[in-house]
Order: sequence, then structure tokens, then C-alpha cells
Amino acid sequence: MPVSSLVVLGSSNTDMIVRTRTLPRPGETVLGGEFITAAGGKGANQAVAARRAGGSVSFIARIGSDAFGDQSLASWRSEGIDITHVTRDAKAASGVALILVDENGENSIAVAGGANQRLTPAHVRKAAKVIRGAHTLLMQLETPLPTIQAAAEIAAKAGVRVILNPAPAQPLPAELLRQLTIITPNETEAETLTGIRVRSEKDCHRAANALQKSGVRHVIITLGARGAFLAMDDGTRLLIPSFPVQPVDTTAAGDTFNGALAVALGENHPLPEAIRFANAAAALSITRLGAQPSAPKRREIVALLRRG
Repeated sequence: MPVSSLVVLGSSNTDMIVRTRTLPRPGETVLGGEFITAAGGKGANQAVAARRAGGSVSFIARIGSDAFGDQSLASWRSEGIDITHVTRDAKAASGVALILVDENGENSIAVAGGANQRLTPAHVRKAAKVIRGAHTLLMQLETPLPTIQAAAEIAAKAGVRVILNPAPAQPLPAELLRQLTIITPNETEAETLTGIRVRSEKDCHRAANALQKSGVRHVIITLGARGAFLAMDDGTRLLIPSFPVQPVDTTAAGDTFNGALAVALGENHPLPEAIRFANAAAALSITRLGAQPSAPKRREIVALLRRG
């Protein structure tokens, strides 16, 4: 297969989902309703979302030599994703996520990373050619930080756009931040990275300024139903609204946003337009249950954009 235009490096999980009326408090048992399993993991979610949004995608990941891994490979092949650099681990299980979703679409998630935690810089170096040939490298934080740093370094040296979705939230080293073209935290993640509590548009300005001072060129703070705040390296500051929908499950809305964003940027859309495209994709995703099953097709995203 030819070198893909978008490389996604990240995690793969199988999601086990229970829908409940409310999310349980510590020590509380809540009787749920529907139970389903679905393909998930932030990396795989973003790869699938990008592919359905119209991108040519290569995925770098590590999965177990088990039934969940077999299912994941079959799913990615059916989506048309290049899995040349997905490796299998004989000693660690594929990742699993336990997800509770309440009647308002809010969720609570616990993850057992398994083989995701055994994706190493050596695996990245073997994929260096595909990274150097990409227009964008898209990553998250469900795989080891040294692996993420190794991939960012390869991409940045080759002039490849590097997007980091810093989830789950954790402090990041300055040398990694300096290699990022775009960072896409939500409010909680922005607070973890900067120490600035993000509750208002003024707070978004402050947090974005702090991240840019750390060396990141562009900052996108995702704000759920309010949309996304964009801070560009030319001083542009914009709040780009989302699309109003009735939420069913917010799982992977951020992943869908990031995958669609990378595709739009690869098509040379300006950042504000790319964010609007990504907002439409994310809005559609929360109207459906599950992570990868909720990612919309490109024609659906375009239709929502046309409706406004």
C-alpha cells in the first residue's frame, strides 16, 4: 500500500458499555439497562473517524494476540485503514475499557491498557518512513510518553504537522510541546497542562497563551456543546460554535473531532474551517452509542455543514 497521507499513532481498546439512568457514586451500585461491546481506544477511534471523514489513514499501534486483537484487525481492514505498523504482543492482552453512560449521554470510563503500554520507540522507528511521508501525525496519551516523543521528533524533523490530543490528561515535557504544531485539550486537560482553570472564554485565552509560550504553534481547546476555542500563532483568537444536537453518548466525541480535524487540514482547509468540519463530525457522533460505531461518514458531515 502507498504511504498514507495521515498517520495516527495510539491505542486500541475493546469497549464494554453499560447504559444506566445515573452514573454511580463511590460504593454505589446502579442497575443498568443495555450492555454492548464496541471497538474503541483513542488511537483507533481517531483513525476510524479520520478514515470515515475521507482521509487515507495509516495506524501505528500494538495489540494482543487474542480474540479482541483479531476483531480489531478485521474491523480496521474493513474500514480501509493501513495496518502495516500494527504489531501484536504475545505477553499482554489487548486493551479493554469499561464504560458507563447515563441518560444524558455523560460517561465514566476505566481503561486496562494492556498491549497499548508496550508500544515502544523501536516500533516507531520501524514506521519512520510512513511518518516522514505523511501530511500529519496525530497522537494521544494512551501509549507510553517516550514512544509519543520519538514519533513527534521524527515528524517534526521531516516538516510533518504534529497534532497531539493530550488525553488522558498528564503534564508534558517542554521538549515534546516544542515539537507540536497543534494541541487539542479539553477544559480539564488544558488546566492540567497550564494550571489555569478553564471556565470562560477569558480563561481559554490565558491557557492558550501559556501553551503557546511553551512552544506549541496553535492551540484548540474543545468546549463540548459550546464548540472550540482557537488560538493561532498569528494572534488570531476565535470561538467556533458547535452544532446543537440531542446527546445520546459523548464517548469518543473528542476522538471524532481530532480525526476529522486532521483530515480537513490535510485537504488544506484553513484552521477555522477545519474546526467547523470537526465540530460537525463530533456533533453527529454524540447522537449515537459507542466509540467507533458513532463516527460519521463524510457525506453526513457535509450534509450537516450545509444545513448549518
